[in-house]
Amino acid sequence: MHRDKIKPMLFSTLKNYSGKQLTTDIISGIIVAVIALPLSIALALASGVGPEEGLYTAIIAGFIISFLGGSRVQIAGPTAAFATIVAGIVAKNGMEGLMMATIIAGIILIIMGLCRLGTLIKFIPFTITTGFTAGIAVTILIGQLKDFFGLVYPKGTVTIETTEKVEAFARNLKTVNPYALLVGGISLVILIVWPKISEKIPGSLIAVIAGILIVNFSNMNVNTIGDLYTISNSLPTFHTPDFSMGTIRSVLSDGFTIAILASIESLLSCVVADSMINSHHRSNMELIAQGCGNIGSALFGGIPATGAIARTAANIKNGGRTPIAGIVHAIVLVLVLVILMPYAALIPMPTIAAILFVVAYNMCQWRTFVTLCKAAPKSDILVLVATFGLTVVFDLVVAIEIGMVLAVLLFLKRMSDESQVKGWKYYDPEEDPDGMDLMPIPKQVRVFEISGPMFFGDAEQLAAIDFKDFTKVIIIRMRGVPAIDATAMRSLRLCFERCQKQGIALVFSHVNEQPMNTMKKSGFIDKVGKENFQPHIEDAIARATKLCEE
Repeated sequence: MHRDKIKPMLFSTLKNYSGKQLTTDIISGIIVAVIALPLSIALALASGVGPEEGLYTAIIAGFIISFLGGSRVQIAGPTAAFATIVAGIVAKNGMEGLMMATIIAGIILIIMGLCRLGTLIKFIPFTITTGFTAGIAVTILIGQLKDFFGLVYPKGTVTIETTEKVEAFARNLKTVNPYALLVGGISLVILIVWPKISEKIPGSLIAVIAGILIVNFSNMNVNTIGDLYTISNSLPTFHTPDFSMGTIRSVLSDGFTIAILASIESLLSCVVADSMINSHHRSNMELIAQGCGNIGSALFGGIPATGAIARTAANIKNGGRTPIAGIVHAIVLVLVLVILMPYAALIPMPTIAAILFVVAYNMCQWRTFVTLCKAAPKSDILVLVATFGLTVVFDLVVAIEIGMVLAVLLFLKRMSDESQVKGWKYYDPEEDPDGMDLMPIPKQVRVFEISGPMFFGDAEQLAAIDFKDFTKVIIIRMRGVPAIDATAMRSLRLCFERCQKQGIALVFSHVNEQPMNTMKKSGFIDKVGKENFQPHIEDAIARATKLCEE
């Protein structure tokens, strides 16, 4: 119960807090802020908003989620998973629509936490999370091709959907800028090679510095952030959104998608963090914190946020062990915003694209994807590939909806295939001496054994229960039935009525707890007779024998 209580982890960790841990948390917070700086800017640009919105998100949401969160070490901020969703919302409904969708998502997350639904995330299949994560990675990569190659699109070119981006890229490939490609290529090489040289300083920061120096000292004709966006170093200000019913209706489904994705990603990040520090997070408190953080981010001009696995892992590796590190990370980013933000205008767009290429590669889990395609059952592969394809071609909303429906239907099919109604065979002891060890039953008695859950997907199997002209009693053995639903209960009732018309009695053996409770509530036990429910097959046969003799 300790891990699920609704109490911020910060208040628990402060009880035994030491000066030594404070020093370590401050150092870790500063390092994580340095890592978060280029990533927050890059992810904001990939989301179709300005660079400062990325920092606003890391500052506001990062602070609130660390302060209220259910994890010791979670670092929150903008993540790649939201980039394509946010870009789509901004393109269709503008910043007002994004703000409203994020607030709706925050409210949903808080309700989920208060209703203690944190553990329900485990019911989302791994194939779906792997499929849409890989799909998001591909959409991010496709979205950055224009800036990496320095292409110029004709005015009025629409590039909201991924397919539109691919078409526009193919049509305008002849406008490639070799200088942009050179800067992007150098940045990409730095991002790949630098981690092998040093893990203390993030490769993204080195790539940004190198990109700025190359473009400025060589006077290359390469687009920078300042060429495309107006840079502001002002602190985030409070802004009230448009709470009109029209706006709410238009972004309600987007808010739901953001909430589901935020809950999945943040709780997955918590699980990864737990394994690294041998701790336990409070999932419901984490959802509440994520909700508050997203509402706060939206009200102060930010975008959706969630727990960032890479930044959380960096926090742990640098000694962060309490939420103080996440709070320090947010405070440091405030100083960066005020002092260094004007210099962000100098960052080349191909460098931003290179950073996002690496982000996309790290999140795509291609090895896991390939392994699943090789080893998983065909139904799981279908869900995986369908979710991936739908994420790329359409969007995450469609992918999750269809992926979940497919997963549920295929699971029900699998369960239905496992369920069966099997009748015991008759044997003649004189003709079949090998059957002498079998349990003897009267000729007028038939025994059927049901295995697997009885639910709407296989309720018709009860039609397999048949009888002869001389049958007087049918025994239904249910030791292998863990659960029964209303549809199967109806089929069982129809079976009883069919037997009743033929003057055949029903006797049940070894009915488990859940089916027994369902039968009681429906009045089925009173209809059949309590005496006809026996704990073991031997008792059921004895009861059937007695009924035959009457």
